Amino acid sequence: MDHILLPSTIEITDGDRPHVGQVVITPCQQGYGTTLGNALRRVLLSSLPGAAVESMKIHGVQHEFDGIDGVQEDVIEIILNLKQVAVHLHADESVVLSLKKKGPGAFTAGDFEKNSDVEIVNPELVIMNVTTDREIEMEITIGKGSGYVMVSEKETGHLDLGTIAIDSLYSPIRDVGYKVEMTRVGDITDYEKLTVTVETDGTITVKEAFAQTTKILMDHLSLIIDAVSSQDAPKTVSEKNPEPLESTVDNE
Repeated sequence: MDHILLPSTIEITDGDRPHVGQVVITPCQQGYGTTLGNALRRVLLSSLPGAAVESMKIHGVQHEFDGIDGVQEDVIEIILNLKQVAVHLHADESVVLSLKKKGPGAFTAGDFEKNSDVEIVNPELVIMNVTTDREIEMEITIGKGSGYVMVSEKETGHLDLGTIAIDSLYSPIRDVGYKVEMTRVGDITDYEKLTVTVETDGTITVKEAFAQTTKILMDHLSLIIDAVSSQDAPKTVSEKNPEPLESTVDNE
């Protein structure tokens, strides 16, 4: 088997927007740029743990199709806004945050009560606009998970009356793209340069995201290596004589 060149340079740089970064891996053996890029992209998008709003409750609201007097947005729009809250949860269990405020004005993610276990990364995010002097009482539940979990996949039987479960985007990754370009190593021009561009929600750095992604891939590959190695090992033969099998032949 010919020698496969391993990458010798890995660079992590900041992008031109907040929470965006690039990882450049070079040189890669021909074909390995796409192989690595596709694997990294899939794990980044689907498998990193994070936190998200799991349910909400607004005083006087019974279901997601209600309207709220004195509030510009309907409940569906409020839910969509809550799904954009970028939050870091330091506790293992779910945490409930409360909001109690009088209008008029914009109610933002930063208006929820402060909690040492919860860090809201985008407190400026507008949740709703109140057009009158009415008071809003609201609760949200924040929990941990991974990927995107729809309401239909959640256990909702324990929720109190008026508590609305919402789809949760736990992944701290907002977008991933990669490109593969040809690069030169000495006189050989058919090696590849892999550039992976990642946008996070601000709860995790690009470097941390790649560290977690690489570990997930390595854990899976290590299991395969261990399984193959154990199959190659000589099997131990028992010295005990096998017990005779009982006859199952009908002599009648």
